[in-house]
Amino acid sequence: MISRSLFVLLGAAVLLLGAGTATATSHVLRYFFTGVSELGHGLPRFIIVGYLDDQQFVQYDSDSRRDLPRGSWIQKVEEDDAQYWDWQTQLSHSWELYFQLSLWNRFNHTPGFHTWQWMHGCELRQDGRKEGSSQFGYDGTDFLSLDKQTLTWTAADWRAQVTKRRWEADQVWTQGRKNFLEGDCIEWLHKYLNYGKESLLRKEPPVVTVTRKGSYEGLEILICRLHGFYPKEVDVTWRKGGEILEQETLRGGITPNSDRTYHTWLSIEIDPKEREHYKCHVEHDGLLNPQDFSWEKPVSSATGILVGSILGALAASVLLVIGILFYTKKWRKGYQAASSKQTQPL
Repeated sequence: MISRSLFVLLGAAVLLLGAGTATATSHVLRYFFTGVSELGHGLPRFIIVGYLDDQQFVQYDSDSRRDLPRGSWIQKVEEDDAQYWDWQTQLSHSWELYFQLSLWNRFNHTPGFHTWQWMHGCELRQDGRKEGSSQFGYDGTDFLSLDKQTLTWTAADWRAQVTKRRWEADQVWTQGRKNFLEGDCIEWLHKYLNYGKESLLRKEPPVVTVTRKGSYEGLEILICRLHGFYPKEVDVTWRKGGEILEQETLRGGITPNSDRTYHTWLSIEIDPKEREHYKCHVEHDGLLNPQDFSWEKPVSSATGILVGSILGALAASVLLVIGILFYTKKWRKGYQAASSKQTQPL
């Protein structure tokens, strides 16, 4: 069970280390490492979490000392490799020892609570291009990031200069990070995608609704809501006469649902007289083509009752006609049978 403090810390790692998300035409494998200088605060001393796109699939921490699966699809790996989890646990334990040494060297003369974080991962794009990044954070701020092309480290501030010079002098360490990002990371990304394709590669289109509410000075607000879509990436805009109204649009975040789909919303303030010209334009992998949605006047209760009454009366009339035809046909058959009997010779 992950504590609230750890959720906050890992969330900060995603933001501060600049971890991007997969786009609709790419897939990303990322690992987040976090070490802390002191016990307490509801945190383990060390933790690793792994994500494929937006789904966590593994966790290791200094309390359990085991790599543990998160999600059903990753458990399929053990069917092909019985030693997989033991091997991954040994690797994670090695990183825990490395982080302990790094923390001791870095914080030995600095009292108080400190964090040392690392995010590294790779991206496979639909056009075949491969990307990778390796970034470190110190006390919740950017620290160092790897330039794979030049095999150098970019320091975020003066505090990182000493570490930058030491790592650039150790080409084995730096080259090792590049080799992982361009080799093993991409290889495992392919493997994991194959195991999790039913979940990760599925496409569920958004359910879109447009509502309105009053505003001030006679204006009103149109709200476009999208529910139940996957993957996460969606392009949705308010448009008027084909023109995108980005500056006038207020957006909500793309938020996960409990069933691993997403929802979001966007609104715009308009003159009610021009309401019919505003369209919520939606593009998503789950839709065959982009679609436009506009506000539709709901059917009133009185109209609904009237329509229901008409349909009910129409249905009753149809049934009555069918009944008449049925009995007429039956009567005619009976009449013909009786007539034929009467004309038979004695």
